[in-house]
Amino acid sequence: MTALIVATGLLVVVAGLLVGSKPLGLSKVLSVLVSPDGKIESILVWTLRLPRSLSALVAGAGLAVSGYLLQALTRNPLAGPDITGVASGAVAPIVFCFVFLPWISSVYHPFVGLAGGLTAASVTLWISRGGRGRPLHLALGGISVSLFLGAITTYVLLLSGPQTPSLLFWLSGGFQGRSWPQLLYMTPWVAVAVVGAFACQRVIGMLALSEHASIGMGLNMNLWKPILLVLAVMPVAGVAPVAGPVAFVGLVSPHIARLLKPQSTLWSIALTTAIGALMVVTADVIARSIALPRELPVGIITALLGGPFFVYLVQTQSFSLKGGH
Repeated sequence: MTALIVATGLLVVVAGLLVGSKPLGLSKVLSVLVSPDGKIESILVWTLRLPRSLSALVAGAGLAVSGYLLQALTRNPLAGPDITGVASGAVAPIVFCFVFLPWISSVYHPFVGLAGGLTAASVTLWISRGGRGRPLHLALGGISVSLFLGAITTYVLLLSGPQTPSLLFWLSGGFQGRSWPQLLYMTPWVAVAVVGAFACQRVIGMLALSEHASIGMGLNMNLWKPILLVLAVMPVAGVAPVAGPVAFVGLVSPHIARLLKPQSTLWSIALTTAIGALMVVTADVIARSIALPRELPVGIITALLGGPFFVYLVQTQSFSLKGGH
């Protein structure tokens, strides 16, 4: 199943090379991919569309793993970068740097986002009794933190002057104009989180049990909880400076993976990663083809898909975390 989802994602990447303000035929795209010739079609594919689609693929994988780790860490199916305040915590200080500290290189923005995301997540966990409260306690705590940070971000935007339109588009989430430097910029942050999640699969499997059972099996919670929290925030910190906050991917992807009933924690992580990548790259293709020649922010498409799913989770109380554990 994972291989099928990955193959579908790669097909969507190829489809993304075909669409745009200047549509290209499949034969032309394949020809340009094999032998770039420096003409307009080659520039469109290699400079604009391919790195953009790959950026969406990587960002989706990272956000999905972030949501998976947050849900495993808190044993709470409503956890995710958006719901726990991690996304808002990463975005708010980055916006502050854009407006008031423009001399700070963008290379440091992921570190700024990491610090903000960790702080926001810590506050949310404190509000929700260390993540041990009911699922809605975490959701309400995270939403409160997100609203507070969103108000700060809005205030900073009001002071940003001519930067406001570009910042607003960035805050909607999207990959417009993203090329190879941006892809290389965020890939290490996502890669560390994905590799870390695979490396910690046994710990994640133990966390699916009760905390007392995990401790009884020798798991050092004081060591592993901070490690998993840092791994969960890293993809958001790396993706946010490039694409802004892309909503609901981290919440929805792990649940879809569980519906497919993976056989182990390893396959659960792999499925979640593949589903997140497929979701965002598909949303990106839709965002730049549905209203040609204009373009919609990717965050709007993912929110339209993920919002109803979140409502479904709340209404049906489908709060099981057992799939794949």
